[in-house]
Amino acid sequence: MNTALAAAAEGDAPKEDAWAKAIPTHGGGVKATLTELRRARGPQKAPLKVPTTIRFDADVLAELKASGKGWQTRVNDVMRDTLKKHSPA
Repeated sequence: MNTALAAAAEGDAPKEDAWAKAIPTHGGGVKATLTELRRARGPQKAPLKVPTTIRFDADVLAELKASGKGWQTRVNDVMRDTLKKHSPA
């Protein structure tokens, strides 16, 4: 007899209110649902940033990432300062 059936037979089945709190999944099970919930973003607080691809030397990228959370924002700030000082035009 499987465990769920055995628990139900012994009166240990989940109560009705436990099922009321259940979150339905849309295929893929719990892992897919959690991934979907993590990807949800709220409204942008700052102007929209544009995703791009840039290539750094491996040692430079390692150093940037080692500087901790917010390294991409710091790179953006340095690039902005550089553009102010050295206009590409």
